Amino acid sequence: MGTNIASAAVLTATDTENMLDLGFAYSTGADGFPLDLVTAHQWFNLAALSGSAEAQYCRADLAHQMSRQEIAEAQRRARTWLAAH
Repeated sequence: MGTNIASAAVLTATDTENMLDLGFAYSTGADGFPLDLVTAHQWFNLAALSGSAEAQYCRADLAHQMSRQEIAEAQRRARTWLAAH
């Protein structure tokens, strides 16, 4: 991961690369992040909304491993994050 993703709290809605990196970290459990597909989908979704084609692909790929309820929760979290930022 090429960027510093130490604190998601300081991200803005235009930090596409950091959102993508967070998606990768949570989808793989890398860099000390827990494996969490819902959170990974949330970050890929936010990066996709910011224009990342790679995030769109990763989000779709990850969704095949998730239940409808998990996807709905990830989408809810993404909307909540956007509303706060």
